[in-house]
Amino acid sequence: MKLTKKIVLAAGTVALFAPMAMAADPSPAAEAAAAGVENIGKGLAAIGAGLAVVGGGIGIGMVGKGALESIARQPEASGTIGTNMILAAALIEGATLFAVVVGLLAVFG
Repeated sequence: MKLTKKIVLAAGTVALFAPMAMAADPSPAAEAAAAGVENIGKGLAAIGAGLAVVGGGIGIGMVGKGALESIARQPEASGTIGTNMILAAALIEGATLFAVVVGLLAVFG
């Protein structure tokens, strides 16, 4: 887990600071390296969009789990709990969709 965090941090650092360092050097090698950095940024954006989907799925799963446990403990409140669960799941899904659209705009934009 620590190695993965270090790799992601290093890739993010390169994606952020390499274009600034390459802006002063107009050689073809620098242009090729800048294109590589752009591709790294697009890859990180795609990974971010995927992580947003995974996070949204986990969130909706936790909401559903909590609602089912609540209904099992207090069956007479199932209507209210179900309504609140659907509202919370819709809000989570909306935020997830927004994050995915931003990630895809970064990839294709």
